Amino acid sequence: MAALKNNNLWEEFLKGIWEQNPVFKFLLGMCPTLAVTNSVINGLAMGSAVVFVLLCSNVAVSIIRKIVPHQVRIAVFVVCIATFVTVADLFLKAKFPDVSKALGPYVPLIVVNCIILGRAEAFASKSSVRRSIFDGLGMGAGFTLALLLLGTVREILGSGTLLGIEILGGYFERWVIMVLPAGAFLTLGVLIGIFNLLSKGKKTQDSAGGCHTV
Repeated sequence: MAALKNNNLWEEFLKGIWEQNPVFKFLLGMCPTLAVTNSVINGLAMGSAVVFVLLCSNVAVSIIRKIVPHQVRIAVFVVCIATFVTVADLFLKAKFPDVSKALGPYVPLIVVNCIILGRAEAFASKSSVRRSIFDGLGMGAGFTLALLLLGTVREILGSGTLLGIEILGGYFERWVIMVLPAGAFLTLGVLIGIFNLLSKGKKTQDSAGGCHTV
């Protein structure tokens, strides 16, 4: 019984990385995804902030879900989310001022990120604290993974660096478009196409395996 419960929790975590990836599957959180991924460190910082807010808000909403009147639940959820966003924003400003400056207004705008409020309303408000924790971690990890992939491609091709370290010599012609907004759209489109191809291949393989088993 315990093993089955742990397996279900593990599935809650994994779904956010692949089956329900908020960026590649549902195209949520597009503003920060496109705006801050011109470098890996920016993507990592934004992803970490979202993971923190998503995890804390999921836990808070799950704890209070039975005592909050249905009519004011959204307002209460937003207040919870805004509290944790403020904590994340102030922490970045205090400990990592350069990163905070690079991210600009996109950390405070996590308050209106559809991923956060969507998980609070669709999942945490109907689930236990334990399940909400794994859901928040999984969705946050999926979002962070998407930002890291985008940031890696754009930084390498646009600047010739990775995490600020030069990895391509002077012979490489930098793709200036990759550090511009157009590069974000192009890279995201290619990654979504690859994601869909891999998902389609996995479904085909699973179907073939099921038929073979029968």
